Amino acid sequence: MLKKQLFSPGPTPVPERVLLAMAGPVIHHRDPAYEELFEEVREGLKYVFQTKNEVLLFASSGTGAMEGAVCNTLSLGDEALVVRGGKFGERWGEICEVYGVDFTAIDVPWGEAVDPVLIERALDANPSIRAVFVQAIETSTGVMHPIKEIADIVNGRDDTILVVDAISALGVSDLPMDKWGLDVVVSGSQKAFMLPPGLSFVALSDKAWDFAERSTLPKYYFNFKKELASAQKNQSQFTPAISLVVGLHESLKMLKEEGLENVFKRHQKLALATREAVKALGLELLAQNAPSNALTAIKVPAGIDGKKLKSDFEERFGLIVAGGQSQLKGKIIRIAHLGYFQQMDIIQAVSSLELLLRDMGYPVELGRGIRAAEEVLGSA
Repeated sequence: MLKKQLFSPGPTPVPERVLLAMAGPVIHHRDPAYEELFEEVREGLKYVFQTKNEVLLFASSGTGAMEGAVCNTLSLGDEALVVRGGKFGERWGEICEVYGVDFTAIDVPWGEAVDPVLIERALDANPSIRAVFVQAIETSTGVMHPIKEIADIVNGRDDTILVVDAISALGVSDLPMDKWGLDVVVSGSQKAFMLPPGLSFVALSDKAWDFAERSTLPKYYFNFKKELASAQKNQSQFTPAISLVVGLHESLKMLKEEGLENVFKRHQKLALATREAVKALGLELLAQNAPSNALTAIKVPAGIDGKKLKSDFEERFGLIVAGGQSQLKGKIIRIAHLGYFQQMDIIQAVSSLELLLRDMGYPVELGRGIRAAEEVLGSA
């Protein structure tokens, strides 16, 4: 018998108290009980997003909110700037194409963060650009882009907004929306919110809401203005994913109990322990200069079958890790540590990695990676 455990960067493990909350009787979404619960959810989301503005909630994957971020802020004939440093950066461009938005791409080598100077140069060269689309954490590579530095560049331009995919970043690293002047921030339930997939979230700055007032692109389900009007009445425009919202109510309480600063510190320690263990084993990180605290992308060493390594994690130890996407298939494995993770989870993942590599013929000194991880985890 194997106890299956998620070590993928989405979906991620769900705490027992959240599962129990979702297991209760389904309440009706037009009843006062739901409205009372949703009012608390609205305030909890503002706390995590670190914003005074409303955070909209949709029954969709994070991609739904990404699409909504495009069609609610731009108009036909608008131009955009898209940072493409991985699979999800490419998605911004694909959504723009669907809506007929012309965009300039900044293509970044997978595993590297974008240089903010490139964004500044692109905006200076083309003042017609109305939106900059970027990931906070590129989940396919484990890279953290320099969002504050990018925001500092965009903030001084009244006719341009910064749209951030924070699906893997929110609740992992400090990303203060209002303080940094982020215009649109998107996230999803299956990451640090410690929920199953199925909910997406998006918040807009006052500047972005002005863009929404002028937007002419088609929209129906993901209509931010109509959803805002409903949310302010503690309702949703359409039938919500009621059980997931009930679970969100519980997970938001957990995040507030721990405190955002402690949440960020926990993720930082788990990520550092994982990275130090990987390096102690003589392995190479994909994101060497800008690794995120959400996941660690590890290059598969020469002579090792990356697809088999990924499958062996699950078949031998029940650990479900992620492989590479697109051109990185078979070349990396991704071990997540965002959301409902604690110190001993990292020890388990590192121990499994050591044993698997040894049995595949890679020279491993058993315990070397574990020792490196423990030194980090045992520090103050």
